[in-house]
Amino acid sequence: MARSGTAKSGGIVGSFPQLCPRGLSRDQASAYVGVGVTKFNEMVEDGRMPQPKHVDSRVIWDRYQLDQSFEALDADDTDDTAKAKQAWEDRLKDQ
Repeated sequence: MARSGTAKSGGIVGSFPQLCPRGLSRDQASAYVGVGVTKFNEMVEDGRMPQPKHVDSRVIWDRYQLDQSFEALDADDTDDTAKAKQAWEDRLKDQ
């Protein structure tokens, strides 16, 4: 049986056409949560979204942390910023 993902068919990435990277750039992270870069920066600053990780000169966001922060947002709550920030701080304490 021939393996898919050989050099001719795109290598390892060709083996996983639905691959979603765990680490996202600022542009990717903001698009992932459905906001523009400016709003995303604001949300990182006020604690509604997580701080990035640094890998050499790269600044990347963990997709799983973005998911957790997004789930903590409550569109019906007028105090969602404070709640999301507190939830994020609580998660950091647990790590």
